[in-house]
Amino acid sequence: MPAALSIIIVAYQSRRELPACLDSLPREIDGREVEVCVIDNSRDVDGTLTVLRRMYPWVRAIEPLGNLGFGRANNLGFRTTDGEAVLFLNPDTVLRPGVLPALLERLRREPDIGLISPRLELPDGRMDLACRRGIPNLWDGFCRAVGLARRFPRVRWFAGYNLTHLPEDGTYDVGAINGAFMLGPRSLLADLGGFDEAFFMYGDDLDLCLRVGVAGRRIVYDGRWSIVHLKGQSVDREFERMSEAIFDANRDVFLKHFNPGQSRWVALRYRVAFGAWKRLSRWRARWSGRRRVQPA
Repeated sequence: MPAALSIIIVAYQSRRELPACLDSLPREIDGREVEVCVIDNSRDVDGTLTVLRRMYPWVRAIEPLGNLGFGRANNLGFRTTDGEAVLFLNPDTVLRPGVLPALLERLRREPDIGLISPRLELPDGRMDLACRRGIPNLWDGFCRAVGLARRFPRVRWFAGYNLTHLPEDGTYDVGAINGAFMLGPRSLLADLGGFDEAFFMYGDDLDLCLRVGVAGRRIVYDGRWSIVHLKGQSVDREFERMSEAIFDANRDVFLKHFNPGQSRWVALRYRVAFGAWKRLSRWRARWSGRRRVQPA
């Protein structure tokens, strides 16, 4: 009998964060196995694999020949597991008791759900806004770039991307969820071919959500349950390189999904818009000292 759930974690120099994540995971749900697979993209340079083999022998540890990127590494984990449901999970997360059984039960009860996520909370208790999103458009980008979304978070007209006008503890369908926690049925993910490996690190979660929607399945946010997300540490360490990668990857998602005729004019519009958004957001991040960027 296959496992009830496969949890796939892509790690990159995650020795400090990973133990708390693994300690928060159930070993079984409803008497059936929960299998965990960790792909270490950093090839144990910080001792991640050493810690896994010594302290967590029940975890399947994979060491690829090099850094495969987020999507490709997740696909590798997907191929080496067999759970009926699959959870793509970041190593910098800590699950609270009851979250996985509740969401897995809902996934089984509502077969039209393609992906589901709980509320992701930052260490200080604030919501990680990326865990529920609308499908962004140029107006949403403008509202975020100039600060309207931040200044008027309860106004639907300005908050169409991060949906801050909706209750955090509610449950409803959304356009996209965050790659830090994506739970879905294996059958659907297999039909879709998993993540698009053309995206190395960013944009892959939005791309997958868009394809799930095209397949006619729902993407659900369930804020009645929550986990902790220790977000943004790598962006802080390598702000310049990673902030550029975030915007460029999300631009490429738009070029893939919203320019079916391969129009040069449409492509130019997106390139100009994302270029301006990237420059403005990076300037605001430096000026404020936050060293955070806000991509689509």
